[in-house]
Amino acid sequence: MTASLSAQDQIAAFLADAIPEKILAFKFSTAIQRRIEVLADKKKEGQINREEQEELDRYLAYDLLIGLAKAKANRHLQRT
Repeated sequence: MTASLSAQDQIAAFLADAIPEKILAFKFSTAIQRRIEVLADKKKEGQINREEQEELDRYLAYDLLIGLAKAKANRHLQRT
């Protein structure tokens, strides 16, 4: 997991430096937000299958990457 987090950190830094304003403005579409909520509810209820869990895990990884990029973009803009 450490290698994965390091890779995510590098990607987040690249995105934040390249397009900080767009990174800060990024939001998942309403449809994706709804899908994440459905999957999270299914998980809470113990009704999630393997494919849905993998899908939820991907969304959570994307969310972590975007969160890291937003933090770095904010820092980048404060320095400039």
